Amino acid sequence: MIRVALADDQALLRLAMRTLLSCEPDLELVGEAEDGIGALDLVAAHRPDVLLLDIRMPRMDGLEVLRRLDGPTRVIMLTTFELDEYVFEALRAGASGFLTKDAEPAELLRAVRVVAAGDSLLSPTVTRRVIERFGATPGAAPLQRVHPDLHLLTEREREIVGWVATGLSNDEIAASLVVSPATVRTHVSRALIKLHARDRAQLVVIAYQSNLPIPHP
Repeated sequence: MIRVALADDQALLRLAMRTLLSCEPDLELVGEAEDGIGALDLVAAHRPDVLLLDIRMPRMDGLEVLRRLDGPTRVIMLTTFELDEYVFEALRAGASGFLTKDAEPAELLRAVRVVAAGDSLLSPTVTRRVIERFGATPGAAPLQRVHPDLHLLTEREREIVGWVATGLSNDEIAASLVVSPATVRTHVSRALIKLHARDRAQLVVIAYQSNLPIPHP
C-alpha cells in the first residue's frame, strides 16, 4: 500500500484528489493540509510515502516546505502553470517531479506510483518542456556551479547524464543512442553513485548547473 498525503489550499482540488485516490486499491490518502505549516505537521504525523505538494500556499509556500522536509517522503510538486518559474528550484531542492493541476487522472496516479517506486517523474511531455525552457532561456537557469565530482564520470556517463536532462526515459535514450536499455540503466546508476545524487531529478539539476551538453532529441 502506497501512503499518500496532499497539501493544497484549494478545497475543490483536495476533494477531487481524495475521490480519485480512494478508488485505487494500492493507494491510501493518509491526510490533507491546506497550507505549508499544515503540510509539515502532516508529514511529521503520518510519514507518507509520497506528498503531493502545491508550490503556492498560504503561511509557507511549497518550496520552503520542501527545504524543511527530512526523511524518506518523496515529493511531487503541483503547479497551476506549465512554465512555472519555481519548477527548476523545486527539483534542485529535492522534489522527485512535478505535475500541473490539470493533469489527466491517469497521469497523476502513474506519477504517484512511479515516485513511490523510487524513480523520478521526468518523462511526461510537460516536464520535458519546462526543463528545456529552464535550460535554454537566458537568466532562467540557476548560476552555473560545476559538481565537484563531475570529473569522476566517464565520457559516456557524462553523455548519458546529458540525455537524462532531456526528460527522456531509459528506453527512449537507448533508442536514440542505438544501445540497449540495460546499458543506459547501468550508466545512469553509476552516475547516481559517483555524483551522490538521490534520483534522476538531481541528475537533471547537475547537468544544467555543470553546463553539460544537453542533446536535442
